[in-house]
Amino acid sequence: MTAGMGRTQKRVLSALAVAASWSVVLAGAAQPAAASDVQSKQWYLSALQAEEMWKVTTGEGVKVAVIDTGVNPNTSTLKGQVLKGFDATGAAGDENDDYDGHGTNMAELIAGTGAGGGLKGLAPGAKIIPMRITDTEFQNKHSVNARDTEDAIRAAAESEAKIISMSFGSLYSTRGEREAVKYAESKGKLFFAAVGNDGAGSNKEEYPAAYPQVVGVASADRNGKVAEDSQNGNMVDIAAPGKEIPRWCDNSFRSYCYGSSGTSAATAIASASAALVWSAHPDWTANQVLNVLFDTASRTWKKGDRSAYLGHGLIRPAMNILKGKGDPGDPDISPLTEERTGGSLASPTSTPSAPASEQPAQNGESDKVDETVAAGNSEAASDDGAPLGLIVGGIAGVAVLGGVVFAVVRRRGAA
Repeated sequence: MTAGMGRTQKRVLSALAVAASWSVVLAGAAQPAAASDVQSKQWYLSALQAEEMWKVTTGEGVKVAVIDTGVNPNTSTLKGQVLKGFDATGAAGDENDDYDGHGTNMAELIAGTGAGGGLKGLAPGAKIIPMRITDTEFQNKHSVNARDTEDAIRAAAESEAKIISMSFGSLYSTRGEREAVKYAESKGKLFFAAVGNDGAGSNKEEYPAAYPQVVGVASADRNGKVAEDSQNGNMVDIAAPGKEIPRWCDNSFRSYCYGSSGTSAATAIASASAALVWSAHPDWTANQVLNVLFDTASRTWKKGDRSAYLGHGLIRPAMNILKGKGDPGDPDISPLTEERTGGSLASPTSTPSAPASEQPAQNGESDKVDETVAAGNSEAASDDGAPLGLIVGGIAGVAVLGGVVFAVVRRRGAA
């Protein structure tokens, strides 16, 4: 099992992508950042209109189960934010002993208060329920529970958490894990997981993101373009900010680092987005919250289709929180599987989801597919005149060369 955060920058997928859409050159190495100025590095808070949303809701009343390396409840920004959780590792310590710093980082991105100059979470009114599992390095050093992931998912399903956030991934699927994921769905949980950071490599599906009941989260940069190492394919359901996101340098919790990031951070930010929407609509089901996130996502393609790189598009909770946009749909029908969350089909006439496919090239050159997605000027996605995508400093969108092609797939069906 590997953590979802990319530790190093990987090569760019294509020279065209660099020329077409990279307006910022990212530092290849992580640089230390003092706690006092780390919030200035959180570019996505402005892009997502966080300050404006916090006047309406901060995520209060919503608990998020963070399945990760543990969560340190004593950082300045997490004091009072972390509830009793569960340690599934089978090793010494408990869920508050973060052996890496990764889980604490995810928790801060979701619910950090910003106190003491620490990270400000997108949903600072939410609470965290930590679920500790093992990564490969921890497994190599300790005698551990081989079923930690499924045990943690089940514990999260049994908890008071409405949302499960898992910035971890594995190439291997087990029956126990599959059943745990289905159990979480049956308990009404909304489950987000990182799709992985090997998009420039083997790009193999990772679990739990690849399970039909889980929302697979891809990583996008500040221009609304998919991160070059974010994995792509059927498991991608939505994209969130994941580039240049500050994190703890290690488990000493002395300083933050910034530079390379990944789908881990994107998953935490997507989970926090859901917490804001659910807090504003406490009577909604997980299906309705997700329907609205999909419906209001920024995209330049037909609603209901999915980009292999950005899923339904770039997450935009402000469209609902500030503008009241988004159709919650049927409370009992999953927008992921189009089935009732109890497992039955939505109706006798329901049409199974089409397999993954790429739409024809817009310029007729079907053999050229670029992972760039424009963040502006889409009639279908800009009916209210609101900015599309993750936009900062007045940038209207990414620069796109003529003849850009969008790789789009239909919703995946049940496994």
